[in-house]
Amino acid sequence: MTAPAGPVLRPMGSAALLAELDGLDAVLALRAALADDTPRGVRELIAAARTLLITYDPGVTGRETLAREVTRRARAPRTVGPPAAGPHGELTVPVRYDGADLDEVARRTGLTPAEVIARHTAPRYTVAFAGFAPGFGYLTGTDPLLALDRRAEPRTEVPAGSVAVAGGYTGVYPRPSPGGWHLLGTTSLTLWDERRDPPALLVPGRAVRLREVGR
Repeated sequence: MTAPAGPVLRPMGSAALLAELDGLDAVLALRAALADDTPRGVRELIAAARTLLITYDPGVTGRETLAREVTRRARAPRTVGPPAAGPHGELTVPVRYDGADLDEVARRTGLTPAEVIARHTAPRYTVAFAGFAPGFGYLTGTDPLLALDRRAEPRTEVPAGSVAVAGGYTGVYPRPSPGGWHLLGTTSLTLWDERRDPPALLVPGRAVRLREVGR
């Protein structure tokens, strides 16, 4: 088996490295490799679609030492297995499939609305990374048939709790905001609450199930 190429590592300030990788699978594999046996001095691992930000304590490790270790871990053959529940446990999100784009998604995919719902609730998702807005998590595991591009014309305001798909991801809007994803339904869960610890329910690495509730 050929080992994967190492990431491009760029310094970010005086206490962080940004690893640029080929795609999300490589990002998740490297994050898992570093999280399973965290190198000395590493403080936080923050994933995105093609990058992993690694913050560290300069009093414990140096940039060159950490860069060598990150490169070694990235080159070691590794696959990402089925999602674990994560440190916060598996989250079940109740979804009322009343979204404005449900019928359009069904038409574009050649499915009935009921089949769209069945395919959307079947997977066990993983929060790959967070972004866009506080509490917004990008969930991987979406059925490939539902991997539609973003809407040609984004909405100026999407209601809080909207459950949507775009670009191969599933997401839940934590607050009213503009958005270009396809709206399949809504949830009553509060995704972001600054009084909680952590404030976000959709934290990176967490496993998620979607459960249909009455339409």
